Amino acid sequence: MVPKREINLSMDSLNMVSIAWSLIAVATFIGLLFVSAPYGRYSTGGWGMHIPNKWGWIFMEVPSLIIMLVFFIMALGKEDVYVSLLQLLWIGHYFNRTVVFPLKLRTGSKTMPLAIVLTGVFFNTINAGLNGYFLCFIGNYGIAWLSSWQFYVGLFIFLVGLILNFKADHILISLRKTGEKGYSIPMGWPFRFISCPNYLGEIIEWMGFAIMAWNLPALSFFVWTFANLVPRAIDHHKWYVREFQDYPKSRKAIFPFAL
Repeated sequence: MVPKREINLSMDSLNMVSIAWSLIAVATFIGLLFVSAPYGRYSTGGWGMHIPNKWGWIFMEVPSLIIMLVFFIMALGKEDVYVSLLQLLWIGHYFNRTVVFPLKLRTGSKTMPLAIVLTGVFFNTINAGLNGYFLCFIGNYGIAWLSSWQFYVGLFIFLVGLILNFKADHILISLRKTGEKGYSIPMGWPFRFISCPNYLGEIIEWMGFAIMAWNLPALSFFVWTFANLVPRAIDHHKWYVREFQDYPKSRKAIFPFAL
């Protein structure tokens, strides 16, 4: 782990919070194996007020972008290139999720429960807060980390996940013309082997980030990403199989040849 500095919240305290946060993710994972989160194709009544789908995504993701931007500015005085690099990778991802991705969506008049949006806001606030605080106030990496195995391995994994996620999202968005609401079977790479390569890409991204950052807050984010997206991918796969009689039988949900 990275050496700690004397600040208001110690590394030990932040690690304890990160462990507790990860345990909540494990419990969430178990719950999501039995209950589908009620947005997108699983949206149902009884969840109160709804808002337009695009605005829902923007509101959910924007805390991660803004919080890390604030910590990025605050951390500039440390003159730690490695910290800035990690923060910029985070900011780049969430600029795409907050601005670029919602603007590309072709969801027509679809809506999202406000309760789900607020849950996302809470999650992203805690998640970005933990990671941003560590990078800004605790993490002292230094230039030597740019030659560490964590940097090379983690960055490679992160970029593989980024490319996979971006490619899969592009294919999914392209399936639907503006204003359409229906679903189609996504085909070609990377859908040849799994139903949800977009989710797999995001899991791989944050695995790479956790290796690069090499701290418990980053690991907790990876645990949460896995806990949220694996059950969602399983639900999507079952839905595809149920709705499309000609759905490719060789496809798995999220991990090729396995699950």
